[in-house]
Amino acid sequence: MKKQDFDRKKHWDDVYSGKKVHETSWHQEWPGLSLSMLAKAGLDHNASLIDVGGGASLLVDHLLELGCRDLTVLDVSASALEQARERLGNRASRVEWITGDVTRYEPDRTFDLWHDRAVFHFLTSAEDRKRYVQALCKALKPGGQAIIAAFALDGPEKCSGLDIVRYDGRKLSAELGPRMKLLDQEFETHITPAKREQRFGFYRFRRMD
Repeated sequence: MKKQDFDRKKHWDDVYSGKKVHETSWHQEWPGLSLSMLAKAGLDHNASLIDVGGGASLLVDHLLELGCRDLTVLDVSASALEQARERLGNRASRVEWITGDVTRYEPDRTFDLWHDRAVFHFLTSAEDRKRYVQALCKALKPGGQAIIAAFALDGPEKCSGLDIVRYDGRKLSAELGPRMKLLDQEFETHITPAKREQRFGFYRFRRMD
């Protein structure tokens, strides 16, 4: 394992070990825009969905309540996933949990929908972004959809002490390449627990081949 991979995992394990979930800047009790865009994707309750960088997010809780039956959460932080499992209790057995770095993810199955609220903007190297796109295209069924959220062009330049890359629809489309067609986009001003504003863009794509 390369040092940068170890450091990435250590960073996020330290974050989740040192803070309660509701204290993290990205925490949302109600992930409304994610749920809205998932509804627009038009998938039924049997559709397969992977939440990339889901960590201890409450999105999986809401999806279970909506009756979704095929859910996977991938995150580099084992600590984050353990917090989510403990919160869900017996319902955690209805979710597949994968501890791993998305830039090294080798999916053994495909999904109808890929959701990523805030991983891609942390990938500051071109090589990591390339590996992410490769994992996305391997994991997503032809015709499947991806919802990727990232800090907007007027959003923060750093998060959790790390540099990020800000995006609009054109810039993100260029990174994902011609296999992914942008279907729609929406913007959100997220209010952190510390009452700071963060501008996000949410982008929904379809795999075209």
